Amino acid sequence: MSAAKDTVWAMNPDPAMARQLAVRDIPALVYDAVNLEGVAMTLPEVQTLLDGITVGGHKISDQNMALNQADAWKHLFTLVADNRFSFTKPIALEIHNIAGKEEALDWGAFRSGHVTISGADYEPPSPNALDNVWTEIEAELAAIGDIYDQAITAFLRMARAQFFWDVNKRMGRFMMNGILLAAGYPIINVPAKRQKEFNQLMLAFYDSGDMAAMKTFLRDCLNPKIIANFQ
Repeated sequence: MSAAKDTVWAMNPDPAMARQLAVRDIPALVYDAVNLEGVAMTLPEVQTLLDGITVGGHKISDQNMALNQADAWKHLFTLVADNRFSFTKPIALEIHNIAGKEEALDWGAFRSGHVTISGADYEPPSPNALDNVWTEIEAELAAIGDIYDQAITAFLRMARAQFFWDVNKRMGRFMMNGILLAAGYPIINVPAKRQKEFNQLMLAFYDSGDMAAMKTFLRDCLNPKIIANFQ
């Protein structure tokens, strides 16, 4: 067992604190997410946009991506606070309806056609298989005892299945963090500065299906200072 995993096992769940710390971090969460998607916004620009002020020099679609990301986080926090979050298809569609608005070909619904993943030889499941794949993932997660293994597996399986026309990795991370917040644990946020490492490891994961390297990477994204609040 790794040192990171030992640290996680030593954590004590605190739903209110986990949610409060994540809520305070919305600008940074949005900043990291949009930059991971190749949208070069600064943190002050994101903060200005979230304050309701249009930021010059950026496409409307990029600004909408950032606003959708913030709205999806807020909705996730509400779901968790109301004890309504669960790893289910209806909840995923509910969040995607916000996160994928006007960005995906269709939002709030599983894709209806075939997709590929740029840079990977792996081919995601056909649209007709997606409901069965989702059911398989639910069963797989139910058998995992470690909450971080469960949450990270949810993200990776969702990203590899490509359930939606677009916004798949972001959706996987929303569902991953919903699992963590609902259980009272701090979220995992992938920093924009680790974009290259994240992309390289994800491409290797798509082709191999081996989660080990990505699980190590994502656990390493946990903020030690935040973890200390739960010990």
